Amino acid sequence: MAARKTEGGAAPFVPAAERLDTLRKAAASCEGCDLYKQATQTVFGEGPPRARVMLVGEQPGDQEDRQGAPFVGPAGEVLNRALAEAGLARDDVYLTNAVKHFKWEPRGKRRIHQKPRLSEMRACRPWLEAEIRAVQPAVIVCLGSTAAQSLMGPQFRITKSRGQVLESAWAPALVATFHPSAVLRAETPEARDETYQSLTSDLAVAAGAAKSLKADG
Repeated sequence: MAARKTEGGAAPFVPAAERLDTLRKAAASCEGCDLYKQATQTVFGEGPPRARVMLVGEQPGDQEDRQGAPFVGPAGEVLNRALAEAGLARDDVYLTNAVKHFKWEPRGKRRIHQKPRLSEMRACRPWLEAEIRAVQPAVIVCLGSTAAQSLMGPQFRITKSRGQVLESAWAPALVATFHPSAVLRAETPEARDETYQSLTSDLAVAAGAAKSLKADG
């Protein structure tokens, strides 16, 4: 089960009722850190209330910020394809981010993604904790280092521990892998293919862990 709620940051905005619809409505007015000032809107998680697998990314991107839903941009297209190949249906998993507002800086007419600071991750973590308590997933998949470090600590390294079924305080099993945006950022076709295959195989590990835990429980 989830660890004790972090104090400060978003905590005063998180309602006591741990229903996803209640949490989502409350999150829309969160001002737990300054990121809300530049964002179009809060991007809360989506998926079945009792999904066995929860996927946690870093933060919303440009399209997510505009549309108000997680993983609807180019990285979401990569993730949809990888989920299908790993034997997981997108409609069966809960998708969210460690940080609920888009952090960016202007570059001409474009809005360029900026990595959240540790303080911003900590400020937003009460929302993620509340989502975990509400969904009670069997397996959490951390997509990228920001998500993994948000739950497993700043010392966690994707390159060292990706694809492993890990014990955690957050769920019976946790698997870390690359964020799907890493596929898009790869510099060569070979690197893109390698990163995508790693993402897909790690998602398959998570799918297998979810099935194993269901059989055991």
